Amino acid sequence: MEDGIERVEKNDYIIEEDDYERQGTVWTATAHVITAVIGSGVLALAWSVAQLGWIVGPIVLIAFASITYYTSTLMADCYRFPDPMTGSRNRTYMSAVQSYLGTLSLSSNYFGRYLYENRAILQSNCFHKYGSKASCKGSGNSFIIIFGALQILLSQIPNLEKITWLSVVAAVMSFGYSFISLFLSIAKSVSHGHPDGTILGVIARDHHVSSEDKTWRILQALGNVAFAFSYAEVLIEIQDTLKSPPSENKTMKRASLYGVGTTTVFYIAIGCIGYAAFGDDVPGNILTGFQDPFWLVDIANICIIIHLVGAYQVYAQPIFATVERKINSMLPNSTFTQNILTLRMPFTKHKSLRLTPSKLISRSVLIISSTFVAMLLPFFNAVMGFLGAVSFWPLTVYFPINMFLVQRKIKRGSITWVLLQSLSLICLLISIAATIGSIAGIIDSLKSVKLFKAEY
Repeated sequence: MEDGIERVEKNDYIIEEDDYERQGTVWTATAHVITAVIGSGVLALAWSVAQLGWIVGPIVLIAFASITYYTSTLMADCYRFPDPMTGSRNRTYMSAVQSYLGTLSLSSNYFGRYLYENRAILQSNCFHKYGSKASCKGSGNSFIIIFGALQILLSQIPNLEKITWLSVVAAVMSFGYSFISLFLSIAKSVSHGHPDGTILGVIARDHHVSSEDKTWRILQALGNVAFAFSYAEVLIEIQDTLKSPPSENKTMKRASLYGVGTTTVFYIAIGCIGYAAFGDDVPGNILTGFQDPFWLVDIANICIIIHLVGAYQVYAQPIFATVERKINSMLPNSTFTQNILTLRMPFTKHKSLRLTPSKLISRSVLIISSTFVAMLLPFFNAVMGFLGAVSFWPLTVYFPINMFLVQRKIKRGSITWVLLQSLSLICLLISIAATIGSIAGIIDSLKSVKLFKAEY
């Protein structure tokens, strides 16, 4: 036994048994998945459907959902190495990739998703305060700073399993603002007496937009949908919270089915009904299109804020763990990493928080850095589409497929190999196209806004 980890030989494989107590179930994992998947991206789906039209829009949503679920089942089998049932544990996405494909650094991809969570909260606060027709182009930096300070406090929670309660609350909040958005869209659509929108979307009707801009919008819409479905980067960490038996991969596959299935139903409903309500004039954030009843819009905005608090931690915890392991390997015997500070929890009799100086400082620095970048980037749809486009193919498709090929020892050139690599190639081309469209959107946004001035 070394450093709290015991390796036991069984069935010719090495099983890593550590002193980390796992109590997660299919339902806690489902809550984590829903919290990770249903995020601020859902608010842009109606706009994305508007760019694609009544036929292509729903097809794209179903296609991305299917790809996400399928590759998540491949990823679930890679939690252990080399055997999905009896191999040693991979506790992070990066360690799984390293076990199957060799050394590679992916930490920057984690930042992309949770950096944006800071940005989305500004839209909620602006329209909550000034109404849906406000220009909202002033500085919202104070809101980001408050949000960052709250995240520094929550970041001292040891690991992902310890924030299950926060994930459950965040999942409930995501259902809350999704239902409100859906209800308001239905009410607006019914008031029209007929659904708005066209078969081909904005490309067929909006003559005030150039063909070039229409193309960029379509590609950006693909990036938005990819962003809305991505959660592969935290799947391994979620799976590492599960108790066994049953085996972790079986439980995780069920959680992925329930989580992705639930979010897909919401996404199709909100995307299509939102498009029916607003037609080609649907806003980038669907909640900004509603003024009345204002109290209900307020509740939705509050739900978003609470959800983002939990979502930030779900995506940040794996980064914290990666950075801390790196620091511990560099300074194994330093008081900076070994000294334990015990802080008594307020309003409790016997609970306390144990942390090291390295944990306190490293997590705070990471959050301060992400807060700075969040204030620097004053865009909504363009940034969201870019992050979704650049992360979808490598994290959701490429690595899961190639790890599966290595694990199952599938021969190059076989039917399975060709089909999986074809899927990967198609997703790569879509990601490249969506990235180009999103970059064009960012460049266009830079013409009308200033850095550190939140356009929400």
